[in-house]
Amino acid sequence: MHDGENIMVILSSPSGVGKTTLTKKIQQKYENFRISVSHTTRPPRSNEVEGVDYYFISHKKFEEMIKRNEFYEYARIFDNYYGTLKSNVDKQIKKNDILFDIDWQGTKKLSKFNNLKLIKIYLITSDKEELRNRLLKRDQNSKEEIEKRFNSFDENIKHWNDYDYIIINNNLEVCFKQIEEIILNYKKTTFNYSHKAQ
Repeated sequence: MHDGENIMVILSSPSGVGKTTLTKKIQQKYENFRISVSHTTRPPRSNEVEGVDYYFISHKKFEEMIKRNEFYEYARIFDNYYGTLKSNVDKQIKKNDILFDIDWQGTKKLSKFNNLKLIKIYLITSDKEELRNRLLKRDQNSKEEIEKRFNSFDENIKHWNDYDYIIINNNLEVCFKQIEEIILNYKKTTFNYSHKAQ
C-alpha cells in the first residue's frame, strides 16, 4: 500500500488555535502533502466547499458508514460526527504524505493502526482567554457554540500525552516553521529524504 516514504501528520488543537490555517499552509508549500478531507454531519459554513473542506452528509448516512466499518477514525463533537474514510486515506498514501486536521479522539483511534507512520502534533494557545478572543474574532460560531468550544479546553488538554510534540501557537509563522522543522527532520532521519517545496 505505502511507498515506504510517505507519512501521516496529525495536527490537533482546541477550536480556534489555528490548526486548519496551518494545515493549508503546509499543503501550499509542499507539493507532496494532501489534506485528509473528513466526512461530517454538521452543516457547511458559508465559506466552505464540499469535498475541499469536508464531505457533508446526514447523521443517518454517517451511522450507516460506522456500521460498515468504513472509517479509520470518527468522533462525535458538539452533537455532530466527524470521520476519516479508510478508502480515501489508503488511496492517497500511495502517492502522497497526508495531513490530518482531527481531534484527540480521532488521534487515539488512528494510533491503534500500527502500519500508519504517524507524527502527532498538538497545538495550543498560551492561555484560555487568548483562545476565547480568537474564537470571538473569527466570527464563525454562535455565542452558544463559542462557549461549548471554550469549555471543552480543559478536556482537550488532558490528552497532551498522546502526542509526539506540543507547540504553543503565539505566532502563526513561528508555529509553521516549528511544524515544518519537525516534518523535515523526521523525513531526513527516517528516510534520508529531502522534501521538495514548491
